[in-house]
Amino acid sequence: AVIAIILSVPAGAWLKQQRIDRAVFKTSVYFRFFYLLWVPLPVIFGQDAQVWLVILITLLMSVPGTALAVGFNAMFADAVPPEWRGHVVGIRNAVLAVTTIIASLICGYLLDRLSFPLNYQLVFLLGFLGAAMSSYHLHRIRIAEVDHPRVGKTLGDHAQPGFMRPAGDGFQPGIGLRYLTRRLSVRLPSIGILRGQYGFVLLGLFLFHLTQHLAIPLFPIYWVDRLALTDATISIGTALFFATVFLGSTQLSRLTEKIGSHGVTVAGALLMAAYPGLTAITKDVPLYLFTSFVGGVAWSLAGGALSNYLLEKIPEGDRPAYLAWYMVIINLAVLSGSLLGPALARWIGLAPALLLAAAGRVLSAVGLLRLGK
Repeated sequence: AVIAIILSVPAGAWLKQQRIDRAVFKTSVYFRFFYLLWVPLPVIFGQDAQVWLVILITLLMSVPGTALAVGFNAMFADAVPPEWRGHVVGIRNAVLAVTTIIASLICGYLLDRLSFPLNYQLVFLLGFLGAAMSSYHLHRIRIAEVDHPRVGKTLGDHAQPGFMRPAGDGFQPGIGLRYLTRRLSVRLPSIGILRGQYGFVLLGLFLFHLTQHLAIPLFPIYWVDRLALTDATISIGTALFFATVFLGSTQLSRLTEKIGSHGVTVAGALLMAAYPGLTAITKDVPLYLFTSFVGGVAWSLAGGALSNYLLEKIPEGDRPAYLAWYMVIINLAVLSGSLLGPALARWIGLAPALLLAAAGRVLSAVGLLRLGK
């Protein structure tokens, strides 16, 4: 989150001066190379050194990862004509869901059947090979010289390169990152943007992302320490979550037509409160799986509608400046929530912290309802 706050806007300015297809390929190679470094860690270093090396690797890979996230959005918009984007994005999201389900089940099987740490080394190696194959296909993409119009709609693409997905019911959306490549300088956008109604919209979204990330660091601790779930069981829950996201996304258009992007975002944010709330009272596998189902439904609504809702609140002519501020506030929320969540759990206990995060998500949904109109 710190790296994204610092580098998102400069990365957009740098990419503006590059051939976007070549820049995306190079940053993908730099970013994904670090996945290979996870493999030898337990063999070469002791446990204390491993902890700091995991942090260092995450820090270093976030530098090219930020540029990759911004650049990929811009390349996607340039490579796919507007009339084809809905078709291509729909296929990508469907493939992402199916691939995540299959990969989760296979990895869970390997983690349970092989001894530690060989099981995790093999899973990270498979992840690196998959990432390398993805970079190879990015290398095959060539952007034509035709300048497609940059329509104001979000790409709606859930498969965001450059951001690592946290456990639980959240991942960082890459809303409008392609617009950052339109900036003419490295400076932050005007503070005056925050004085109007958009400032209240950002406040509501900050509260939403903050309460989302308060709970995310606590989920795996609760699953492993309190419920003693196996890797295979957690992988089944992950697969169920993404299967539900896929199914819920098929109904997103129908719901948006009825209550609008703002209404769907608020409904999804409210339903997301159930995930940490149910987790805090979970005592067995069936309730864990039901919680994964509910979380998938919630994220299919909130994650699917949020980008369109945000773009509805932004003037067409100055989207890069407005979206740059959104990138700042979402990463501040990720940073704050990720630090406050574990501290809160140490202070009041794990289950009470999850319940407090659930209450915070309810309040954030009310805030989105009131502030974001």
